[in-house]
Amino acid sequence: MFNFLADAPRHFFFTGKGGVGKTSIACATAVRLARQGKRVLLVSTDPASNVAQVFGVAIGNKVTQIPAVPGLAALEINPDQAAAAYRDKILEPVRAILPIKEIEAITEQLSGSCTTEIASFNEFTDLLADPEMTRDYDHVIFDTAPTGHTIRLLQLPGSWTSYLDNGKGDASCLGPMSGLEKNRATYRAAVQALTDPTRTRLVLIARAQQSTLREVARTLEELAELDIHATNLVVNGQLSASAATDDLSRAIHAREQTALSGMPAALAALPRDTIELKSVNMVGLDALESLLDERVDVAAAEEPQTSGNDVTMPRLAALVDELAQADHGLVMAMGKGGVGKTTLVSIRA
Repeated sequence: MFNFLADAPRHFFFTGKGGVGKTSIACATAVRLARQGKRVLLVSTDPASNVAQVFGVAIGNKVTQIPAVPGLAALEINPDQAAAAYRDKILEPVRAILPIKEIEAITEQLSGSCTTEIASFNEFTDLLADPEMTRDYDHVIFDTAPTGHTIRLLQLPGSWTSYLDNGKGDASCLGPMSGLEKNRATYRAAVQALTDPTRTRLVLIARAQQSTLREVARTLEELAELDIHATNLVVNGQLSASAATDDLSRAIHAREQTALSGMPAALAALPRDTIELKSVNMVGLDALESLLDERVDVAAAEEPQTSGNDVTMPRLAALVDELAQADHGLVMAMGKGGVGKTTLVSIRA
């Protein structure tokens, strides 16, 4: 039994650097608890969520049942949709009584980043703190965005509670701050849930790499400053000694062991679980259920066939050389978290 699954609490949070496997572990945890007869709600707070891809089900900004797993439902908090719903909620009572120009002015006022932040934040805190919102579930599992976004999200309940307690809130305004006062109790309950380890288990996910271990160590410190204490560390995708059978794999294994032995003491003190590197992509139920199965690794899936329409792209080195000769230009490295954008840009620089 993995430490982070023992005596499962009401709430789970999985956080860590992009690309370490948060979504896979969150989904696998949700499936395992549902298979045990629990009613589970899996919530993604990542704007670039791929929970739907993992389960092969269209989800979006509404609670959706996962047909293949009785008892499991999922929700992807979409910031844009949350902001639109928030604007409609504020504007609906005044549409019939205010001139169109004033409605347009208020709509513009409610179109900034602050509105988007508060709207997403309200959905998050309702799920965390309002028993009525999640009364049909035994467990609520939060699959979070990469660390920086998550830290900001976890700071907000305390920030807004302090803001209101200091008398700075103006519940009469129709701007983005409107409605914060009436949510005071919800925000306070969210803070209590986040800081209570018997109700909320915050699991740090990392790879056996110096960069991801440094990031979760920093997260551990930043959360502690908010009186939110991470409870567990999961090292995902670690190459086992038995799998290190050639020069390359032995070098990877040795590098991972060096990173683990050098992790900060506070991080090393957390209960730690290791999930070994699997031979399949974590998409589909069979793969998800194998992720937390310490006894077996399912056979590697057959590689998908190419369509024959592959586009030949110029080599990056040639593009950089061309820009260097022109003495101007721009190269943008884009992709999913954890794929090596920073490393690639640093090399080319």
